[in-house]
Amino acid sequence: MRHIPNLICLFRIVLIAPLLLAMRDGHQVQVLVLFTAAAVSDGLDGYLAKRFGWTSTLGRFLDPAADKLLLVSVFIAAAWLGIAPWWVAAVAIARDLLIAGGALIYRLWFGPLHGRPSIISKINTGVQMAYLLAVVLASATGLPPREALDALAVVMVLTCTASGFDYVSRFMSRADQKLLATDRS
Repeated sequence: MRHIPNLICLFRIVLIAPLLLAMRDGHQVQVLVLFTAAAVSDGLDGYLAKRFGWTSTLGRFLDPAADKLLLVSVFIAAAWLGIAPWWVAAVAIARDLLIAGGALIYRLWFGPLHGRPSIISKINTGVQMAYLLAVVLASATGLPPREALDALAVVMVLTCTASGFDYVSRFMSRADQKLLATDRS
C-alpha cells in the first residue's frame, strides 16, 4: 500500500505522451480529461503520502520529476500550438531550469540537498496547473475569456518569480551554512 503514491506519480508520467498527442491532434475533450486526471493525481499522491505516511526516497524524487515533466511538456506544447503565449511558457520553464541548475550545483559542491518544497512552490505548481487547465479549456470552449487567461498568466508569472527567488535564496543560505561549518572545522 505504501507504494501507491509512487504508482500514481508513474501514472502521471505515463499520461504525458497521450496528452501531448491529443493536444497535437486537437482532441480537446481528451486533452481536458487527461490533463485533469494528471492534475488530480498530483494532489492525490501528495495527500496519500502525507495522510498515511507512505513517503519514500523514490517518492521525494518521483513526485517533483513527474510535475516538472508534465508541466514543461504541456507548456511547450501549448506555446507551440499557439494556445498559450511563448513568454509565459518561457517563464515557467526558466524557473524549473533555475531550480534544477541550483540543485545540481549544490549537490556537486556541497553534497545531498535535503528539503521540502516551500509553500510558494506548492502554490506555484497549483497556479501553473490551473493556468494550463484554463488555457486548454479556452481552446476547447472559448471560456474563460482572454482577459481572465491574461490575469491568470500574470499571477502565474508572479508566483514563478517568487518561487524561483525563494529557491535561490534557500540554496544560497544552505551553502553559506555549509561554508561556515567548514570554516569552523
